[in-house]
Amino acid sequence: MKNLFFSMVFLLAFLFCLASISEAAVPCSSVEAKAAACLGFATGKAPKPTPACCTGLQQLAQTVKTVDDKKAICRCLKAASGSLGVKDQFLSKIPSACNIKVGFPVSTSVNCET
Repeated sequence: MKNLFFSMVFLLAFLFCLASISEAAVPCSSVEAKAAACLGFATGKAPKPTPACCTGLQQLAQTVKTVDDKKAICRCLKAASGSLGVKDQFLSKIPSACNIKVGFPVSTSVNCET
């Protein structure tokens, strides 16, 4: 009986761990929607990030729960920026302009896996 009880507890604990590990990272469509308002500044066409840009990125930052979430967001933004003409000199200024701490240098050449 004791062995059955401990086996059930172990199985439940394992299933809870699996459920938390398999939660989907932030989808690119959500990332792109929240960052879209930043495109004008990131391409050098606007003098500063818009309030909508900062709000979207702050909301995005609040969705980060794990390192994998951060990596997924980074990959999404990096993939989208390549074809949109985003310039590093403007992109790197967005976190400080929007008062967002990302914990790594913001650049189109950043390695999202580290």
